[in-house]
Amino acid sequence: MYRNPSNIMKKHIAILLMIFSQILMGQNVLFNKVVKTHSNYDKIFYKINPELGNSEYLAELEVQGFSDDDPKVFGMIYKKAKEVGANAFSFQPFETIEEAGAQKFDPAHYKLNLYYVNPENFPKENNVVYFFASPYKTQNIALNNVNVVFEPRTFTKKTLNIGEVFSVSTKKLLGASIKLSGQENQPVQHYQFSAFSVNSNPYGTAGINLKSGDITRLERSYADFLSVVYQEFK
Repeated sequence: MYRNPSNIMKKHIAILLMIFSQILMGQNVLFNKVVKTHSNYDKIFYKINPELGNSEYLAELEVQGFSDDDPKVFGMIYKKAKEVGANAFSFQPFETIEEAGAQKFDPAHYKLNLYYVNPENFPKENNVVYFFASPYKTQNIALNNVNVVFEPRTFTKKTLNIGEVFSVSTKKLLGASIKLSGQENQPVQHYQFSAFSVNSNPYGTAGINLKSGDITRLERSYADFLSVVYQEFK
């Protein structure tokens, strides 16, 4: 059967372009430099302000390419960090010759510095609560009965007064709500809102669970990463 060479060539070019675009859209996490490594078994990976001291600089990571799969990206970064024994990180702006000022964060290309910190020296944020938006959808959330609009990939933080009861609600039928309270020496907390979901019944009986909004408690290491790649608002 005769095949038109030009058509075959066009198909090959289309395949190559598709592969090339996937490479461009993919995400790479790589070491720019490694100064030293540290032997430890810490599973934590917290954000720090290196200017406060008490940190040992280990390496620099560069993240290339954007992905909205935040858990996957964090997993890639975490794995690299543990290769050098890091348990802490900070955002490292790119060098620029522009006027002084805060450099705008680019979620498709950024650098992180990696450190080792004695766990006893991590700063505490007692009675502070971080709230992270869904990465996909704008949501209206009631924070202590005040309507707050969360744009995708944003976050805010609140400080609880001791003895105060702070309510959080997704404001939707079948949505989620929680109550928080300020307590003496209460560690920092992190929560993320998710959009409408349809889930199988977790108790094994027939039926499904419908939720118009959910609130998930996050582990601090992952939440600290989100506080870098999401934009804070007051």
